[in-house]
Amino acid sequence: MDGEGPQALCDLCLAQVCFSLDALCNKRGDGSMSLIWAPVFPQELADQLLQNMATKGILNDTTVGIFRNCEKLRLRRASIRCCPVSAEAFRLALCPHQLLELDASWVSGLTGANVISGLASSSDCRASLHKLSLSGLRLDWGSLEGDVGVGNSFSSLQSLRTLHVANTDLTDDILEDICSLPHLETLDISCSTISKLNALLKCKTTLRFLIVHRLRQLDMSPASLLFVFSQLNALRHLDFSEDHFAVDDSDGKDSDETVQQLLEGSPQVLPSLVSLDISGRKKMSEAAVTAFVESRSGLVFIGLLATGLSACPVLSSQKNLKVTGEANEEQVREALGRYRERECFVREALVHLYSLTTDAEKPQPDMLKLVVAAMQSHPESLHVHLVATACVFNLTNQELAEAMPVGLISSTVSQLLHAMKTFPNQQQVQKNCLLALCSDYILQDVPFDKCLAAMLVIHLLSNHEEPTLQRMAVAVISILVAKLSTEEMTQLSKDVFFMKQLLAIVQQKAMVGVVDTTLKFALSALWNLTDEMPTAARNFIECQGLELYEEVLESYYNEPSIQQKVLGLLNNIAEVQELQAELMDEDLLEHVLSLLQNSQVEVGVRYFAGGILAQLASRTEAWTLDDELRTTILKQLHESIITWGHLEREMVSYRSFRPFCPLLQTCQPSGVQLWAVWAVHLVCSQNTSHYSCMLEEEGLTELLRALSTHPDTHSDIKSLSDRILSLVEKQQSDSGVVSHQTQPEKS
Repeated sequence: MDGEGPQALCDLCLAQVCFSLDALCNKRGDGSMSLIWAPVFPQELADQLLQNMATKGILNDTTVGIFRNCEKLRLRRASIRCCPVSAEAFRLALCPHQLLELDASWVSGLTGANVISGLASSSDCRASLHKLSLSGLRLDWGSLEGDVGVGNSFSSLQSLRTLHVANTDLTDDILEDICSLPHLETLDISCSTISKLNALLKCKTTLRFLIVHRLRQLDMSPASLLFVFSQLNALRHLDFSEDHFAVDDSDGKDSDETVQQLLEGSPQVLPSLVSLDISGRKKMSEAAVTAFVESRSGLVFIGLLATGLSACPVLSSQKNLKVTGEANEEQVREALGRYRERECFVREALVHLYSLTTDAEKPQPDMLKLVVAAMQSHPESLHVHLVATACVFNLTNQELAEAMPVGLISSTVSQLLHAMKTFPNQQQVQKNCLLALCSDYILQDVPFDKCLAAMLVIHLLSNHEEPTLQRMAVAVISILVAKLSTEEMTQLSKDVFFMKQLLAIVQQKAMVGVVDTTLKFALSALWNLTDEMPTAARNFIECQGLELYEEVLESYYNEPSIQQKVLGLLNNIAEVQELQAELMDEDLLEHVLSLLQNSQVEVGVRYFAGGILAQLASRTEAWTLDDELRTTILKQLHESIITWGHLEREMVSYRSFRPFCPLLQTCQPSGVQLWAVWAVHLVCSQNTSHYSCMLEEEGLTELLRALSTHPDTHSDIKSLSDRILSLVEKQQSDSGVVSHQTQPEKS
């Protein structure tokens, strides 16, 4: 899902193909995949499939094999960026295609020499390739020395117009070869080992875009450098920016002087220039920038981030001029959009964005997209994530998130979870992420991996004891656990560490007798964690949770909100037949019975007390205590429950009614039956549409009909059973569902 709405059908189909590759493919002898059957893909669709596989992290030597089928999957614009693809797999799968564009940046397993050798071996690629990106690769040009005679060089790609070789071991000799390309228009040699730029004179009539960010080994005098620039008459964009974090006062002195002279010089130097980026260069003067802008009427962009000059008055008078800087949100927005791949500038822009959005009042989805994109581009950068996560909080705080597309918030949360996973010991990153997550809207209504989130937050809880952090973490966990699917709960219930951390919070609070939101949220989380989860219930007992809860039950005798949560969890244990023996403690059950009988105690507390007693008393064969106690319990269940009035507020919800099935058998004592039908009636009357379907699907309507018609069923139970069946029938009638069974007459 993108930020604007649901995914396009095409994207959904491609995602399904990616998900189903194993089923759709056979394996060749070399282990690579081959589609069992495929139609002729529309050309753009083949490009998109490759891009999807790369983005989803499933493109590798095995899966890229499907593109060996050049007749059915015809690639033109291929991206294998950041994927693990070997030279052999690249040669077999991609080089046979008539490629127009190839992005092999940051591929692990390839060198620049591998790519050039493979492309040069294909006459189609030599003639068709217009754009090539090899940024982040080791060129390893020495491995080609023996093959130079067969044209294995950049100059063999005669149609090449755009070349990106940033962050490579590019040398002056290789640059000479590159600049001999007859149609070269765009060249990015940023962060390379180039020492001279004289080779650029060979393409001075064609070169239109030159990106030379942070050339640390550049060794040219200002006069020589300015001479080269002055000859590039076709140049429209020049990026001569610098990494201001990596430069000390003595670095880049000649380059700064060159830029100063360029700014102050005649517009006849670089006459076609409409875009100049000098971000990160701090030794420019305001007068020079003013003179440059005023003398270039066609200027559309100037990069001034981290120069201290982005607030020059002349800039505000140029309505059509785009500026990267820190003077206002628009300049910061421009910076985040243009510098996504440059960590130094992303960090700088985010710092200023944080200051500008501290009191944000209007939703800014476009800005949030840029922040998320920055985090995605620098997934391992602590510097970026420290500030980016704080910006996310500013941009999604209060009601701001609710006014943005759900898909955007979902992808934002996924990125926050990545940050928590990547930087587990960085308290500020963890705190920023937690602050952003601590939103009812995000936790309740936004789709994301809630199981992963719960695991990450519980680990945060174990590493940090700050009370504020603890309170937020437990609150988030409590809500997340309640939102998990049965499958996710099953997975989480096996984690003893998760259980221990929550019990530690309860014990910490109980030791000092405090009643606060942290304790309540911890109790709620444990309650939900053990709901119809026998493994979690067993872990609870093995972690000495039962002893702790007995103490809490006694020490918080006058706190119904605490008692209800404690009894709710004990009710979950009582539902597990093999664990019922753990609750066969006379003191405990007499205490629970006293709560059931006490008319001064809230119905919510008495309800869960009754549930524990009903479950334990329902199985004669498992009862190990005095029979007289069981008889008393059964009697008090009936006498207490008939005094309970109807509750308007929602007190409990159920994943299923399976635990009620044994209690609704016609052979059960009336006290057990009455508690069960009262419970079912309570939730059905409060949310009929949800629970009526559950009743039908799980067979409870049949049990209720059997109770209603059985001659020995108590009239109180018959009455409630009939009311439930009436609610179900009315719901079916209202929703157009026809029941094939007849409701019995009311007695």
